[in-house]
Amino acid sequence: MTETMDKPAVGTVPWAIKGELILNCNCTVFCPCVVSLGKHAPTEGYCQAWAGVRIDSGHYGDTDISGLNVGLLLEIPGLMARGNWQAAAFIDERATEDAYEGLVNIFSGAARGTTGLFGLLVSEFLGAERAAISYETEGDKRRLMVGKKIQGEVVPVRGADPDREIVVTNTEYWMGPDITVATATKGRVRAFGRVWDFDGRSAEICQIDWNGPGR
Repeated sequence: MTETMDKPAVGTVPWAIKGELILNCNCTVFCPCVVSLGKHAPTEGYCQAWAGVRIDSGHYGDTDISGLNVGLLLEIPGLMARGNWQAAAFIDERATEDAYEGLVNIFSGAARGTTGLFGLLVSEFLGAERAAISYETEGDKRRLMVGKKIQGEVVPVRGADPDREIVVTNTEYWMGPDITVATATKGRVRAFGRVWDFDGRSAEICQIDWNGPGR
């Protein structure tokens, strides 16, 4: 039997990711989807967003994916929960072939588990491609650079106590229960025919602990 025939079916492979996610969308204020779970429309009636994932530790089956970064592009025509999303992924050029394949499976939703909802809500996966991706933290700033395709920087929004970030806690949001409210100081996308500039718009920071396959 060949190695290909021995490969476990996609959607049955155990995987896990721990790290951090940042997201910037076209909402003028904090994204309503976090609390409404997609039952409330984005502030502009539709959603356009980029996201970056820093994988501190993780695996896809026996393949180590720790230390890699991923960039995402998302477009949602209306209510998040109604689907018809379009999505694309940028995979760290440092990824091995097995790691690349695993990350595409995870971020397309095919691997099931935490990101399995992509498989249900994304009607058109625009594709995945390798890219030089940097995810940097400087003080409270987070920066994502995917070549010239995504150039983003987000900062937390401070509350009444200027030393503390505003955090929405104990949510049922798919990314994670605790979402730090942020804003983008830079949010530019030039990819897959999209030309977006979301400087000053809504952003989120989330510590992620994802796994699969499961639900």
